[in-house]
Amino acid sequence: QVQLVESGGGLVQAGGSLRLSCAASGRTFSGYVMGWFRQASGKEREFVAAISWSGGGRRYADSAKGRFSISKDNAKNTVVLQMSSLKPEDTAVYYCAAGYFFDHYVYWGQGTQVTVSS
Repeated sequence: QVQLVESGGGLVQAGGSLRLSCAASGRTFSGYVMGWFRQASGKEREFVAAISWSGGGRRYADSAKGRFSISKDNAKNTVVLQMSSLKPEDTAVYYCAAGYFFDHYVYWGQGTQVTVSS
């Protein structure tokens, strides 16, 4: 079992930056693919970014490319999503997830709200 706790959300103006962190506890962290997803009000949850257990592989949604960066620190059991050039359409609850493959996640955090004002 892996417990995931997100932090770092908040209110930011368009064009600003935020750094989301996900702290993992429980079973070993380094063996998992870690991902970030988001869900805007009234919309389905969507993929944002993911990173392999080694950190050598990264994937981004088209909406995140060039603006968001995902990284992890296995020693600290933490994965970070650095977001810049934020837009109002980035407003959503952001969730951290852990899984075995880039397209399969089994553990989820409770989410952190990100609000981007225009």
